[in-house]
Amino acid sequence: MHTRRPGHGWRAMTRGPLRFLASSWPWRSLAYVLTGWIVATVWVAAVTGLIAVPAFGLGVLLAGIPLAAVERWRLRLVDTAPAPSPHPRLVRPGLWGWIGARFGETATWRELGYALLFALGLAWLDAVVGLLFCCALYLIGFPALVVLLPDYQPDRIFGLVAAELPQAFALTAVGVLTLPVVMYLITAYAAGRATLTRTLVSHPFDAEVMELTRSRARIMDAMDAQRRRIERDLHDGAQQRLTGVIMTLGLAKLQLADAPPVARDLVGKAYEQARATLGELRDLVHGIHPQILTDRGLPAAVAELAEHCAVPVQVDIDLPERPPGPVEATAWFVIGEALTNVTRHSNARQVWIGVWRQGRLLVLEVRDDGTGGADPARGSGLMGLADRVSVLNGRITLTSPPGGPTVLGVELPCA
Repeated sequence: MHTRRPGHGWRAMTRGPLRFLASSWPWRSLAYVLTGWIVATVWVAAVTGLIAVPAFGLGVLLAGIPLAAVERWRLRLVDTAPAPSPHPRLVRPGLWGWIGARFGETATWRELGYALLFALGLAWLDAVVGLLFCCALYLIGFPALVVLLPDYQPDRIFGLVAAELPQAFALTAVGVLTLPVVMYLITAYAAGRATLTRTLVSHPFDAEVMELTRSRARIMDAMDAQRRRIERDLHDGAQQRLTGVIMTLGLAKLQLADAPPVARDLVGKAYEQARATLGELRDLVHGIHPQILTDRGLPAAVAELAEHCAVPVQVDIDLPERPPGPVEATAWFVIGEALTNVTRHSNARQVWIGVWRQGRLLVLEVRDDGTGGADPARGSGLMGLADRVSVLNGRITLTSPPGGPTVLGVELPCA
């Protein structure tokens, strides 16, 4: 029968004394404790060197990141569960991109806090716990000291002056009896320390959330690419063919000038229906992903939305550079949906649209002087906006008291 191996020191200690002491877990825990002191010594020396060089003084704030990476690797000694990094994948390449991204992450400061706790507390506890093992080992090996070092004269131990072999073997018996207890203590300490370390430097739940966020962003990118492909296919395919049909029907109308009225009326109706269908198709293509957004960017696309709005719109856009494609498309979608809601529900006389960059965020605001009272629960498209914004990990706010004004604000991360 296959027995599942324990994946953590806590579970290993519940297997029974003989099975536990005969397993690798006590020694893995000992290795975890002893290497903790070694890692602390190296890390403190490295940080001291950084502090001594003024040019690298700021790097001390990021010194917890490499220590946390080593600690996640050392967790394998006492905990076989994965310990993923809480840091998301970099968007901007290069050293400065890495520094900028890491300074803005909560995980970086949590790891710095762990580094201080590690250097000022945990490393010293590692040394004390490791010293317990050294004491037990010292007692077990005492007869060897008496034989190899005849002049060795230790102080009294447990009331014995162990200068002769009988007393030395008595100390060995004490060491042998003490060692299992020490190994249990070391394993319990290592397991608790590993749990604390995982909480501070790994956070697998946070890693899962970040992976879900990245997966959602990838799905959004794929959907955006699919919309662009559909828009291109409709524009270059069905729309062009329908234009050809309209031209043919127009020529047919000219050729049927002397035909019976019934035939002329049928061709005329077909011509008008084809033109109406072409208009609807153009609106559909434009609603999927406007070509002007791809070619000229968000300012031109928003200006086009404003021109076609039934309510006067004042646009103020200040963007030093084009935002990423998904962010740009979402901003256009939000503004378009907001203008539709204003036209249908607000009775407004004026609309103001503002778009600007605020650090790593694209901020947009749509404000009108209508009657207010907008409620997402009434199904006015606001819930769809919130869902669309949340895909990019953005934030949406709505202020719409009865009597107005209504202010819709959206923040979309650009990095």
